[in-house]
Amino acid sequence: MRRGFRSKYYDPRKLARVKNLQLLARTVVEGYISGLHRSPFKGYSAEFAEYREYLPGDDLKHFDWKVFARSDKRYVRQYEEETNLTCTVLLDASGSMAFGQDGLRKFDYGCFLAAALSYLMIQQRDQVGLVVFGEDVRQRIPPRNSPGHLKNVLEQLESVEPEGETGIGRVLHAIADSIRRRGLIIVISDLIDEQDAVMNALSHFRHDRSEVIVFNVFDPAERTLPFDGLVEFLDLETGRKMQVRADVIRDEYRSKFDEFVGRYREGCAAARIDYQLVTTDVPFELMLAAYLDRRQRFR
Repeated sequence: MRRGFRSKYYDPRKLARVKNLQLLARTVVEGYISGLHRSPFKGYSAEFAEYREYLPGDDLKHFDWKVFARSDKRYVRQYEEETNLTCTVLLDASGSMAFGQDGLRKFDYGCFLAAALSYLMIQQRDQVGLVVFGEDVRQRIPPRNSPGHLKNVLEQLESVEPEGETGIGRVLHAIADSIRRRGLIIVISDLIDEQDAVMNALSHFRHDRSEVIVFNVFDPAERTLPFDGLVEFLDLETGRKMQVRADVIRDEYRSKFDEFVGRYREGCAAARIDYQLVTTDVPFELMLAAYLDRRQRFR
């Protein structure tokens, strides 16, 4: 773990009672930033894009002599210029994100994550935008990189409550269609929807070679089903209720959950999407710092 970052981690349930997201984001991120030598995220360097025919006056340093030697054809290599990063954070605010225990909902944890990553982007002079979605896009703030812009993002996060049904696949496709510039897409969601549709939508963001990171957020009870006896479950999106004996279905449930996560993990790996399973019992800044450290090591 990075030196200078806090070694005493906050209880996520206590974080849920912190109403000032700017204070929270600054507290969590600044200790990490103080030890950074470079950003864990990066813009796009001057990398090869395509060939075009050589024209008189073109800079000869881009002339491809190897192609010329093989084919006697004159081509120059074109490059994409280095840019600052443009990041868009997509936060799921559907009803299922309202699930949680001891006052900490999945949505609260997602808000902490969105706030801290937005703060980090602004501190690194990168642009960040926010899209809050449920069944449709509910709130949208275009990417900017000013301190005042960060205030707008955090105020928006503080004003939203999770509710209603979702259509993750459909709404992510619509968002992907609306993003015109290559950048970094961060999706924060429980991804509870038809998996093939969700994976197709996540892969849509890769069409223009944007980088995609998925934080798949769950309450630990959703992984382990720790309840005993007859339990009534409420669908937070539809309001439907169902009674089951938790101890009878526990083993099958856990197997199905592992299969659910495994399909996303494998699908994201195949699409070159960075998938992170996150549970809300893990101290928030520990999870984030470990993830960012890993990104730096493997850059």
